[in-house]
Amino acid sequence: MASNGSDRGGLLSAGGVLIIIAGLSQLISAVSLAVVVLLPGYLRFSVFKMLFLPFLPDVWREAIEFGPAAIMVGCIGVLGVLAIAGGILAIRRKSVGISLAGAISALLSGLFGILAIIFIALGKREFGTVRV
Repeated sequence: MASNGSDRGGLLSAGGVLIIIAGLSQLISAVSLAVVVLLPGYLRFSVFKMLFLPFLPDVWREAIEFGPAAIMVGCIGVLGVLAIAGGILAIRRKSVGISLAGAISALLSGLFGILAIIFIALGKREFGTVRV
């Protein structure tokens, strides 16, 4: 904690750690969804395409079925990366905007995201005070 009597530094560090935990859980969720949902469908689609490509005008139907799942996995992954970047910048006290964006993207994780937004908002005056 800071020696000037302010407990805001502890809140900012706690918020950054919560953001990083939430971001890691989002990345793990995205990878799990990709393995469980997208990989079997992609393998089935690839074998299907190789065997019957000349005879299938409806190849696009399979791609459309997996499109929303791929978009969801991609969005969860991007939000996880943004959350991790925001958490790192919150701990380093570099950018209040990216840290708050990371905390907002961590809302997908529930309570960690809510607490992270509160901690970052309470400790926003500490940004830029530590020069490394």
